[in-house]
Amino acid sequence: MSDQKAKYMIHATIKADGTIQRKDVVGAIFGQTEGLLGEELQLRKLQRTGRIGHVDVDLKSNKGKVSGEILLPSSLDQVSTAVIGAALETIERIGPCKATIKVATIENIHSVKRDTVIDRAKDLLLGIVNEGSNDSKSILDEVRSVLTLGTETNIAGMTCGPNAKESDALIIVEGRNDVRNLLKFGIKNAIATMGANVKDELVELAKTKSNVTAFCDGDRGGKLLLMELSGALGKSLTHIAMAPESREVEHLEGKVVTKCLNQKETATKAMSRIKTQLEADDNGGKPGKAGASNGSVEVPDNIREWSVHMGDLKKNYALLVLEDGSASEPVGASKLAEFAEGVEGAQCLIVNSKISARMVEIAEVGAIPSVLGSSSGAGGSDSVETYAMSDLE
Repeated sequence: MSDQKAKYMIHATIKADGTIQRKDVVGAIFGQTEGLLGEELQLRKLQRTGRIGHVDVDLKSNKGKVSGEILLPSSLDQVSTAVIGAALETIERIGPCKATIKVATIENIHSVKRDTVIDRAKDLLLGIVNEGSNDSKSILDEVRSVLTLGTETNIAGMTCGPNAKESDALIIVEGRNDVRNLLKFGIKNAIATMGANVKDELVELAKTKSNVTAFCDGDRGGKLLLMELSGALGKSLTHIAMAPESREVEHLEGKVVTKCLNQKETATKAMSRIKTQLEADDNGGKPGKAGASNGSVEVPDNIREWSVHMGDLKKNYALLVLEDGSASEPVGASKLAEFAEGVEGAQCLIVNSKISARMVEIAEVGAIPSVLGSSSGAGGSDSVETYAMSDLE
């Protein structure tokens, strides 16, 4: 029987106290189940008629003992397939060796293929939709720019949105194009520094606001501007938001702008981290990350609190700590990127696996500031802190 015609796949594990070979396992499966299941379920006969397929055995030997996996495809019905699986577990010896066979799962091959078709169809559909929406967005943005550019104004030579002066909240960006990009998405209270030096007029304007957020590029230049703004504005600077690593505010999509601003940090907390990063860069090193696993990583209390969710995860599954501190439903690695991008305000990505560069990248795109992994791996980035469970000890 071609395995492509199989409806089910029996996955079983095997352990033997001695050295055995594949042919010994196959022989035991056919020989020791003969007469056990009745005439209808004689495995040799079923294989000749194509009702069960080729028995695949993968064995590994270690210190005189053997372990491995058995794959047995079946085109029988559910009940008959389950009975054959149970019969495999009655095998106690293979050749001269004591052995144990356990059925791990019976996989519905059609169901797996159906899920694969659905997932791939979703990807293809998203590609079509995104391609079309990008065309329409570019048209809309070009037309909308006539309106938004007409609403920009300036204060003491600094380009700003029409509400920058009257609004209780102020968003400080670097350049004119940053202001224009925010205007496209309806954010009208931004003002640009228009250069390296922070003008006195901006300092005085910030003093009149109850909330002042610096929104800077996700590169070293953005951090240096934050250092200057922090020094010039002092306590008037209340919050800091940053674009994803290596991206500029003027090129961000509306969805990313919203995420970045929703994930803004208090200025004191963010500046402490940014100063450490800049000092490490100047010294030719990097800030301590979970990837070091040297026990010296300072783990925030909220990370320790959220670490209890690790116990809810299967291997290679992940979940998000949401804005209210609750945990999302676990998702597999293949669906994580799409899931993370669709969740607003997530505070932490928890993954039951070694932290990879891909996990850090997913967190960056989703504006998620922290990643907690079961073990250390890739270090963090300018916008993402990484921690391992060993750092909590």
